Amino acid sequence: MNKLPTTLVIDLDEIRQNYRIFVDLVGADCTVSAVVKADSYGLGMAPVAAILHEEGCREFFVATPEEGAELREVVTDSQIFILNGYYKGYEADYAHYDLIPVLNSLEEIERYKTGSCILHFNTGMNRLGLSVDETQKLLEDKTLLDGRNVEYVMSHFACADEADNPMNRQQFAKFTEIAKHFPDVKKSMANSSGAYRSSDYHLDMIRPGMGLYGLNPTPEATNPMCETVSLEGKILQIREAKKGETVGYGATYTFEKDTMLATVALGYADGMLWSLGNKGQLFWKGSALPVRGRVSMDLLTVDLGNIVQNDLPRVGDRLEVIGPHQNADDLAKAAGTIGYEILTALGLRYERIYRYQAEVKTLDSASSISS
Repeated sequence: MNKLPTTLVIDLDEIRQNYRIFVDLVGADCTVSAVVKADSYGLGMAPVAAILHEEGCREFFVATPEEGAELREVVTDSQIFILNGYYKGYEADYAHYDLIPVLNSLEEIERYKTGSCILHFNTGMNRLGLSVDETQKLLEDKTLLDGRNVEYVMSHFACADEADNPMNRQQFAKFTEIAKHFPDVKKSMANSSGAYRSSDYHLDMIRPGMGLYGLNPTPEATNPMCETVSLEGKILQIREAKKGETVGYGATYTFEKDTMLATVALGYADGMLWSLGNKGQLFWKGSALPVRGRVSMDLLTVDLGNIVQNDLPRVGDRLEVIGPHQNADDLAKAAGTIGYEILTALGLRYERIYRYQAEVKTLDSASSISS
């Protein structure tokens, strides 16, 4: 079969380099784990975890036991932590795949009778983690932990992407007070952004996710990470819209002059969010091509008016969606969202190409990699 109309290139060497950046940032006394949940933020858990393991990563975080079981097929000698806790009905799977739960409540602690675990304390995020009352009960009666091997105590920043948000220090102070009660247990709090806010936050382990995949952990400054993704969409048709005509569902854009358009094989089913209608842009040789009209499930239309007439693309040419002129964070800003959603929404209909040690490999995202 011929190549699919949309090409997603994932640079594993740049993901490797981003891991090295975090290692250099925190130094030898702090472990750098890797958050590879949600199929490594949409980029493919198996090849991403394999390259990180090759680089020396031995601590991985996923959200669910299903993800943990999938990851265990790739990394056989590493610790796999389940962020969302100790799922009822999956107890045998935790044991079989050697999955370590992040315990988020006294109820989970009580059910998890024995084995390695992480204790998660809520310091202000108010999603998961032991509440203030539960924390007090646990600190007053440490026998509740008998039989459990607590490898880490952890919490999670709510506002680390905001450099000057006072909640960062407030949360860290709360966690520090709790952690004093576990002097012989390792500590972890920082995500990608937290790792850049203060060396105080590094503790014994950081848990980067988005930074590994090239998203900016310091939105107020130049991105310190390497870009890891490029995405191109194929032109299916070029047409001229006349002055006064409209384009797309709902006729949300009316042309003020005769305009050349390109219809691209890319839509919200491929991760090009519906909110990019009349807001987003693609690129041709550096020229911005505004999206005109709504994004459809499989198609979108761009305005070719910024291109000189003798350099127009043709049917079959590919336009830049994510690349040198627009990264995932830029595309997210246009869509009114965050880079996380852009990456995790990347569709399954792409031809996925993995770059690895100057080679190019077309892989199923469930495949492992080899040099």
